[in-house]
Amino acid sequence: FGLGVPVILRNSEETGSSTRILKKRMRQVKNPFGLEIPHPATASVTKGITLTPDCLEDCILTCYWGCSVQKLHEALQKHVYCFRIKTPQALEDALYSEFLYRQQYFIKKNDKEEKYCQLPEDAQVVDFGPVPRSRYPLIALLTLADEEDREVYDIISMVAVIHVPDESYRLSCRILYQYLLLAQGQYHDLKQLFMSANSTAPSSSDTSPGERSTDRSLLEKAGLAEDEPELHEENSKDCVVCQNGTVNWVLLPCRHACLCDGCIKYFQQCPMCRQFVQESFPLCSKKEQDEDESARI
Repeated sequence: FGLGVPVILRNSEETGSSTRILKKRMRQVKNPFGLEIPHPATASVTKGITLTPDCLEDCILTCYWGCSVQKLHEALQKHVYCFRIKTPQALEDALYSEFLYRQQYFIKKNDKEEKYCQLPEDAQVVDFGPVPRSRYPLIALLTLADEEDREVYDIISMVAVIHVPDESYRLSCRILYQYLLLAQGQYHDLKQLFMSANSTAPSSSDTSPGERSTDRSLLEKAGLAEDEPELHEENSKDCVVCQNGTVNWVLLPCRHACLCDGCIKYFQQCPMCRQFVQESFPLCSKKEQDEDESARI
């Protein structure tokens, strides 16, 4: 400031970083639903899409083509305030049947058979128009088939919003959002963690760097892209700081899983992206870690 004295300016967020990070209270629940897209490169609105459900109990997979964006989010709110969406009929009532076509499959427990979904030719739908769109290409709903199972599981339904490429929007096929619906009337947005793991994501290995950058630019235009934190070049399951302890802590809101039990107490900022940490939670308890270690020995 005119005196030639080097000064380090600290903003208000940085000065408040000395406060202790809140440990988020977590409750472990069993999710009976799993859904994958085995062949995303071949999927399209005209050719259809293949889905692979993987469920712990007998389930019903219901696919809704051309579902209204507004009606879907209204239906999710109705699950919270009015009635529980635990059957396909309950979702259809909440949507006021605002979709173009419906397909349904019965999924046996632990059955991983591929299910093929396609719009009929007489529907004469080749695209869903430019973005922003008023309809999602495909909504996949997984619900428990047996009424008794709905009394056992906290999670009673899973809603997956799937993008399927068409003439107007050629972004590669992928699951955009997944919502877990609870029996008590809440719903949660299922988000991935950014982990420094030995295995790479299937989506990144199946597409070239050029395709991935094109996909990302399309997502940004649609307002669907999330910030992709840069991952370490060294892919390891060890703590990114001490390189010794097993990664066990997830930092919020950045969702990086990168610190062990010993290093978590020293950081108010994420060592991967430098974002301030508001909360954190462990992937498993100390007891579970000890049991896993003894089992390996």
